[in-house]
Amino acid sequence: MNDIYILMIVALAILAIADLVVGVSNDAVNFLNSAIGSKAISFRTIMIVASIGIAAGAIFSSGLMEVARKGIFVPGEFYFDEIMIIFMAVMITDILLLDFFNTLGMPTSTTVSIVFELLGAAVCVALIKIAADADLSFADLGNYINTKKAGEIIAGILLSVVVAFSIGAMVQYVSRLLLSFNFEKKAKWVGALFGGIALTAILYFIFIKGIKGTNYAKEIVDVLTNDTGLGFLEWANLHFESSYETIKELAAAKKDLFKIDAEAGTISTTLRGFLETNVLAIVIAGFGFLSLLSYGFMTILKTNIYKLIIIVGTFALALAFAGNDLVNFIGVPIAAYKSYLDWSASGIPANEFLMSSLSGKAETPTLILLFAGLIMVLTLWFSSKARNVVKTSIDLSRQGDGDEKFRPNFLSRGVVRGTVFISEVLSSVTPAPFRKFSEKQFEEIPKSATTRKEDLPAFDMVRAAVNLMVAGVLISIATSMKLPLSTTYVTFMVAMGTSLADRAWGTESAVYRVAGVLNVIGGWFFTAISAFLAAALIAFLINFNQPIMTGVLLLVAIILLARNTIRYRNKTKAHKAEDSLKKSESSSIQGVIEESADNIKSFVNRGNKIYGNTIDSLAKYDLASLKKSRKGIAKLETEVEELRDSIFYFIKNLDESSVGASSFYISILGHLEDITQSLEYISKNSHKHVNNNHKKLRFNQIKDLKEIEDQLQEFFASIKDIFDKREFGSLNGIIEEKQELFTLVNDKINKQVERTRTEESSPKNTTLYFGLLTETKDLITATMNLLTTYRDHQD
Repeated sequence: MNDIYILMIVALAILAIADLVVGVSNDAVNFLNSAIGSKAISFRTIMIVASIGIAAGAIFSSGLMEVARKGIFVPGEFYFDEIMIIFMAVMITDILLLDFFNTLGMPTSTTVSIVFELLGAAVCVALIKIAADADLSFADLGNYINTKKAGEIIAGILLSVVVAFSIGAMVQYVSRLLLSFNFEKKAKWVGALFGGIALTAILYFIFIKGIKGTNYAKEIVDVLTNDTGLGFLEWANLHFESSYETIKELAAAKKDLFKIDAEAGTISTTLRGFLETNVLAIVIAGFGFLSLLSYGFMTILKTNIYKLIIIVGTFALALAFAGNDLVNFIGVPIAAYKSYLDWSASGIPANEFLMSSLSGKAETPTLILLFAGLIMVLTLWFSSKARNVVKTSIDLSRQGDGDEKFRPNFLSRGVVRGTVFISEVLSSVTPAPFRKFSEKQFEEIPKSATTRKEDLPAFDMVRAAVNLMVAGVLISIATSMKLPLSTTYVTFMVAMGTSLADRAWGTESAVYRVAGVLNVIGGWFFTAISAFLAAALIAFLINFNQPIMTGVLLLVAIILLARNTIRYRNKTKAHKAEDSLKKSESSSIQGVIEESADNIKSFVNRGNKIYGNTIDSLAKYDLASLKKSRKGIAKLETEVEELRDSIFYFIKNLDESSVGASSFYISILGHLEDITQSLEYISKNSHKHVNNNHKKLRFNQIKDLKEIEDQLQEFFASIKDIFDKREFGSLNGIIEEKQELFTLVNDKINKQVERTRTEESSPKNTTLYFGLLTETKDLITATMNLLTTYRDHQD
């Protein structure tokens, strides 16, 4: 039986590594969002700064490891074999749940997942224990679960959502009122003051409040208060491997800075006492110094102080993330390893050894922290899923309009209407001078017409700095108070709050952005519920037979992870290989014609594949392939709709001499829309016919459709080749084929009429067949109109 626990420890170690990978992929949004969105510094610089922050945060990881040991359940009420069931269930659930959200590109909370997984698994095992003992009842569940602490953690996590959003909005509103969007033109002393405030907040709360609670800081205090049993020289030699002379210098420094009260065992004063009793004075002095330093950077070194704030803030937030969230990834495996060591040393059977030892102080070996930090850094550099999650957050907080990933719903519409009403009421009671002043401060600077849209930042450096400053402060306060709040919730809601205050959610985009935020928050509740239930279910299954069920569940987890990874990679490759339609960004008519040629080539190529796959799948009665064709046409339809939605920006971007290009562009989009509608009808009705289990098409019908398909394949291939090689002189020859194609389709229609009168017995087949032929005619007509329009404007 001893062997099974060794194997479980090994499995937990492997799961911890995998959890670090999927966890960082999800949480990278926390500290990359602001720097990437503002484009203040290069991506490479962002990654280097964040990597250093993560590594430092991992090494100085705080004492939050205790959450995995005794924060949710009472370890002294569980035996060793039960504790291992809980820990194994938690890790299997965690890695699968986080990978699921990463694949969707949705930011979720690793803290919420670990807390509710621990709660679900512990409740399940506790209920099993209660059911097996006739003297116990459901009312005794509170003896096993640390309800008070668990309640505090859950309440703190939920409260952080409201607090982060509110504070982020308030700080951003005040910052924008003071700095405006034209912040770079403000007097240098204004930027210096902002730099002083931001840098003071970041440095004080991250490095004083954040690191104050770390293991190293605790050890130092323990030494100075004689709590460790080690003398100062022994401690210094152990941790620094210093030379004797260096140790003497450290001892002398200690003697000068601290006075030890041997009887009370406490530090009576100087440095620490000074720091704790003069917080306000230190903050004011730090603000003054950093403001002067910021002014010096701006005037002497010509440094952009906002970029400096973003660099420092990114480092600090990465540091705080690693310090706060590392427990989510390795806390459970470390607690399991400590449990195993205690049990194996006891010589007591696993089902009789109570885990009271987990109630003690949590200590994590430095080498494990270093190794965890290395994995986190490598994941940050190489995880494509991490960038996918970051994109979702940036899109929702983007200044101005753009592609909207989420669709509006009744709830988002209601929220927007309610917010607009409240805004109008507040505006009516606001003094006119202040309203006029605020409107001026919130007036955006027009974007350069020559800059490509993808090269523009999602938001400016003021908002990025506020995001980092507010999020860093909130996370660090919670870390110093040993509250494992969700860094994802805080950073995401701060970003959403600053977006709202910055008027990024205008009437054109608010309903989509609110829908996105509600989707993400809904995902958080789904995380909590599914984490609780899934961990409880897995714990229940493992309890049946630890060796067999542990092996089976680990195998299932590996298969699911491998499948998700393969699917994600294939989807990414398919997306890269796919000829997506591009929005026109040219300001001249010739540029518009050139860009439209690329779109027509891509559109015709994809339309050709969809038509061919639909006919082939209908002939084979293949429902899965027909469903795939429907998804393909739906995506193409969405892209055409997005092109139409961008007409406003296209026309605004044209120069005076090329305004005529707008009618050409609009005509092209109209023809693309007509082709899409024909393909959508053919795909939808073919899928409907097979999905309803109607009779297969007759052999002659399939033969005729295949003949038309072959002709259209050649037709579309020729069009693609012409637009690919830019041999537009050949368009006349293609257009002249219109009557030939019509004759072919009409001939098939006449044949079906004759078959219907003499031999056809299925009305559904006849309806489908005639529908396919008439829509094919419409498809040919729309394609010919598209080619004619392009030929005429090209000439």
